[in-house]
Amino acid sequence: MFHYTVETTKTVDEAVQAIEASLKNHKFGVLWQLDLPAKLQEKGVEFTTPFRVLEVCNPVEAKRVLEQNLLVGYFLPCKIVIYQEGGTTKIGLPKPTSLMGVLQDPALERIAQGVEQTLIEAIEAAK
Repeated sequence: MFHYTVETTKTVDEAVQAIEASLKNHKFGVLWQLDLPAKLQEKGVEFTTPFRVLEVCNPVEAKRVLEQNLLVGYFLPCKIVIYQEGGTTKIGLPKPTSLMGVLQDPALERIAQGVEQTLIEAIEAAK
């Protein structure tokens, strides 16, 4: 599966706060946050499902992968999504190993495995 997703009893706002704190504990920071329904509404498009996209980064890991292959820039920063579906809040991410796999570089895949494990730990701690 190309993604990792968990369910939580938290609201979307609570989950966003929890994942931000958890990411800090795992040496990742939130670079940017998109409130998708709000942005679409600004553009005149009605979308009411709570949905947030967080772009997250660990600068040390970003440097490592970029030094290995600049094409990695197409996948950076990592994304974590928090959304509501069927009354349940979900937190997930596209797996870095799936994204990096397209470059077929074993060194990148090893780095991606570590980043993926750290992000999964951060999500688990936040749920």
